[in-house]
Amino acid sequence: MSRPQADDGFNPKPGQPEEVAPGVRRILAPNPSPMTFRGTNTYLVGTTALAVIDPGPDSDQHLEALLSALTPGQSVSHILVSHSHMDHSPLAARLAQETGAPILAFGTAEAGRSAIMTELADQGLVGGGEGIDRAFTCDQTLVDGEIIRGAGWQLEALHTPGHIGNHLCFAFGDLLFSGDHVMGWASSLVSPPDGDLTDFMASCHRLRLRNWACFLPGHGAPVQAPQERLDWLLAHRRQREASILAHLESAPATAPELAAAIYRETAPALLPAAERNVLAHLIDLFQQGHVAPLTSLHAKATFRRGR
Repeated sequence: MSRPQADDGFNPKPGQPEEVAPGVRRILAPNPSPMTFRGTNTYLVGTTALAVIDPGPDSDQHLEALLSALTPGQSVSHILVSHSHMDHSPLAARLAQETGAPILAFGTAEAGRSAIMTELADQGLVGGGEGIDRAFTCDQTLVDGEIIRGAGWQLEALHTPGHIGNHLCFAFGDLLFSGDHVMGWASSLVSPPDGDLTDFMASCHRLRLRNWACFLPGHGAPVQAPQERLDWLLAHRRQREASILAHLESAPATAPELAAAIYRETAPALLPAAERNVLAHLIDLFQQGHVAPLTSLHAKATFRRGR
């Protein structure tokens, strides 16, 4: 994980609606942590029948804040979930019960998982980091490119696997609700088998092909220079890849050994996430033919350079 932007000025009060774009309000959930920064950003889109993007964690306080944000004449018509991590999706079910709105998402926690990550999961590898919402279900499964229409608004669902296989971003004109795929305060965690770095890089390249005015992320402040941020993320990952390969030139190593050598300035609380990021790189490099495990491919494998 890394903090390349000065985002310390972002400190909104949890539960208070704040307009961040025409027809878009943000409400911060009360769940700050090293993995969530100030907390989860929930977005309300529209003026009458609203779309709620990422209801957030299962919190009585946040549920009350979302319902209290509805002014006379407003209702919730759609509940959209970018992905099924515990800081984004659990409140969806309770919000649906309160409002009668359907829940829309790419699918359950395993949806969109690549073949190699499915194989690793079958071997017993489990995810780390924010925690997976295994109980998450949706009323409507969205496909890549699907348009969701509401009262005076429409959103385009873009499947952007990488942080997790079922991750969606939502395009609102030239604004993008980027979930946890692109944030300004930190680089996205990619933790196998739910996270897949090969998919993450492909999703970044895909988003880079479109002209965006701003990204509204799942955590932290709006990203005002989206193309530059995507370029930074791609370069950052390529630098990590180069560092891993350089260390493996000297001797074979495991993901924890490489993380300890590379992430020297990372806070101790984030080192487990760093290890998962290194593992994601090793799996990606394995698929490219640049590294190979000494025995079989698994989370604790020792890797060497070459096939």
